[in-house]
Amino acid sequence: MSSKFNQPLGGNQMPRFGGMATMMRLPSQPNAAGLDACFVGVPMDIGTSNRSGTRHGPRQIRAESCMLRPYNMATGASPFDDLQVADIGDVAINTFDLKKSVGIISDHYDGILLHDCVPLTLGGDHTLTYPILQAMKKKHGPVALVHVDAHADINDEMFGEKIAHGTPFRRAVEEGLLICDKVYQIGLRGTGYSSDDFDWSRNQGFNVIQAEECWYKSLSPLMERVRKNIGDAPVYISFDIDSLDPAFAPGTGTVEIGGLTIWQGLEIIRGGAGLNIVGCDLVEVSPPYDPSGNTALVGANLLYEMLCVLPGVSRN
Repeated sequence: MSSKFNQPLGGNQMPRFGGMATMMRLPSQPNAAGLDACFVGVPMDIGTSNRSGTRHGPRQIRAESCMLRPYNMATGASPFDDLQVADIGDVAINTFDLKKSVGIISDHYDGILLHDCVPLTLGGDHTLTYPILQAMKKKHGPVALVHVDAHADINDEMFGEKIAHGTPFRRAVEEGLLICDKVYQIGLRGTGYSSDDFDWSRNQGFNVIQAEECWYKSLSPLMERVRKNIGDAPVYISFDIDSLDPAFAPGTGTVEIGGLTIWQGLEIIRGGAGLNIVGCDLVEVSPPYDPSGNTALVGANLLYEMLCVLPGVSRN
């Protein structure tokens, strides 16, 4: 059946190992003009503090996304029947200068948001969320945040630097980019330097749900509370792949044991249906530590699930 909306290239039209390596084998275009939502890569790892390699994340996520099909069997969502979506390529960061890259990313997302397009970002290290939130504030004002991660990423500085993948949400608070009592940090865990590693977030009014609170549980009740508190405020979803236990997603830079399961990750994202989602990212996939490609495949699936819960997508 023909559609006025872009459709992913089907597996019976071109073998899944063939064709262009775009997200879900969607059409590509150079900008967000005419789109309701777009996939965009930020191939950056110059903000990482441990294992590098996330600069290759967007390319590997796109490659593994060839296995995805357009209809969501679990939720009944068929996003490509409701939204015009394309892959608009990558942000041309300055690979030698992190601070310049922050400005480049923020400007690039200003351009995407001018078209009233919802960006779904393929990372890239977590530094990238900071400039995206800068652009979000210009368009929407301060936003609510669902931040799924092993780490709070609220360091004041790292090696004397104010901008790195461990500092984005400290900078976001300082610049008034977030509605602090509508911020949820889910899955935090591991060792730290002091209780302030998580308590700083709590002191800003963030809702902190450590991983231990999630063990052996469905997270659907949590997401009911999240939806009730956030209401109709604009909300951004930032999903660090290291929020998942390394049994499910080993290909990342800062692994922590005792993490979320894949099905809990799905519950979090699917639980965002009905929220006013204005942007999403999936960060910290590091292909050099992902020889099977499974971490990138998980990332591709989670990005698709984010697309399925955007405003305007119907669910059967």
